[in-house]
Amino acid sequence: MNSENNSTTTNNNAPPSYDQHLDARGLSCPLPLLKAKQSLNGLGAGQLLFVQASDPGAWDDFASYAELSKHELMLRKKSGDHFQFLLRKGE
Repeated sequence: MNSENNSTTTNNNAPPSYDQHLDARGLSCPLPLLKAKQSLNGLGAGQLLFVQASDPGAWDDFASYAELSKHELMLRKKSGDHFQFLLRKGE
């Protein structure tokens, strides 16, 4: 897991704890979701993928993908001019 958020103090702007980070900012649809799928393939069940994206289409893409897949969308947040997603890999 990352060590960027080991503080016991809650900071709503800090990234959540995760196993892998994907920075997809600047990529257009459908690349953020495609790269997230590739990253999830390399993770074990229950591990967390933190994704940052700037394409507005990612907001709905990640929600729809989570509903149709075995993965769980743990976080879906707009942060400034980009979006944050946290996906837990399913079985």
